[in-house]
Amino acid sequence: MAGAATSDGTDGRTGPRRWPLLVAVAVDALGTGLYLPLSLLYFVKVTDLGLATLGVLISVTTALTLPVPLVVGRLVDRFGPRLVVACGQALQGLGFLFYLAVSGASSLVAAVLVSSLGLRVYWSSVFTLVADQADAEATSAEGTSAEGTSAAGVDAKDHWFARTGMIREAGGGGGALLAGAVLAVDSARVYEGLILGSALAFLVAALVVVLAVPSTPHAPPPAQGHFGHRALLRDRPYLALIGTCTIFALCSSFLALSLPLYVVDGLSGPDWLPGPLLAMNTLLLATCTAGVTRFVRRRCTRARAMAWAGGLWVLWCAASAAAVLVSSRMLVPFLVAVVVCYTTAEMVYGPASNALAAAAAPAGSRGTYLAAFQYSFAGANIIAPSLFGLLFSQNRLFPWLAVGLLAALGAVLMLRLEHRLPRERGTVRHKAGIRDEVPEGAP
Repeated sequence: MAGAATSDGTDGRTGPRRWPLLVAVAVDALGTGLYLPLSLLYFVKVTDLGLATLGVLISVTTALTLPVPLVVGRLVDRFGPRLVVACGQALQGLGFLFYLAVSGASSLVAAVLVSSLGLRVYWSSVFTLVADQADAEATSAEGTSAEGTSAAGVDAKDHWFARTGMIREAGGGGGALLAGAVLAVDSARVYEGLILGSALAFLVAALVVVLAVPSTPHAPPPAQGHFGHRALLRDRPYLALIGTCTIFALCSSFLALSLPLYVVDGLSGPDWLPGPLLAMNTLLLATCTAGVTRFVRRRCTRARAMAWAGGLWVLWCAASAAAVLVSSRMLVPFLVAVVVCYTTAEMVYGPASNALAAAAAPAGSRGTYLAAFQYSFAGANIIAPSLFGLLFSQNRLFPWLAVGLLAALGAVLMLRLEHRLPRERGTVRHKAGIRDEVPEGAP
């Protein structure tokens, strides 16, 4: 029967079953979404610590986990990503269970340390798992049909990263909406119930990964030659990719950080507006990313798609700065268009960057490379709050000027970097109407 599951967890036609990994990602995102609206509120309720003290303790404890990806990448290269991903989710679930016992500084640090450790382990391994699943699907398609070569070979990684990104947005947004509704009842039991729900979500996600996500081939490190961190430190194009993506990640993290304060204080807009604008951003990301990715990847390489995203972020920054000239009557529709521009950039950039990072990593060191790639997001998350606060306190337009210039710089660097990275399968060349079909990762 066509499509029947085989003993190795594939469906015999399209590679590994997609649903287990997608379900695990969705449940994991739901757990994160349930917790985010009450992150600091819960600790304020259950401890006698002040808000400033809580912030310092959480920040310092989280910073202690920054070296974790370096270790996790080696584990992924050695043993494969599947069980490492499940371990990260289980640690997050355990950490949230510890939250229920928090009563002071020491128990707070212990709980945050375990959950942050799990978070680092998860994000340092899950992209390798997604990339391995994409490769297995592409290999299966190439082995069964000539048409599958183009569809899977060109789009497999991009499609998987787009789909998982959409599911993360949907799960996280759904969890946040549910938590926001429940928090209308100001009760310690409600807080504890949401914490418990988050813990159970992470533990269920770990079980799904262990029991249902099929094993896929994962290339081990080579017996000889440079691999792992030694190979990464010698790979200047990949290090340049990480640096360039740190710039883009800074752009990507700026909307949620800047929009509420800029709309209310910088533009004297209505207090209710930031919430619906951020919700629209989440809705578009959860529903349109795959379609946008498919449209873009049929027309340009991943590197050029990322450069286009940088251009859209430049336009977003220019439009955000120009909002000071917009009348109060037109402010709402204008900001809707501005957020759509930003969201389009995110939809173009996210799958392309993750797929490019996975494709450019050597097979035997993919875990190490993709774990190191996560430092682009970690660095952006550390820099963005202080950058925005410092610039906005000087002038409401300075953040947009700075981020716009960074986005333009990232686009230029990406175009210059493209020829130094491995060529993509199905690279589109419009000159003379030629379409090259070369193996992904070929020099």
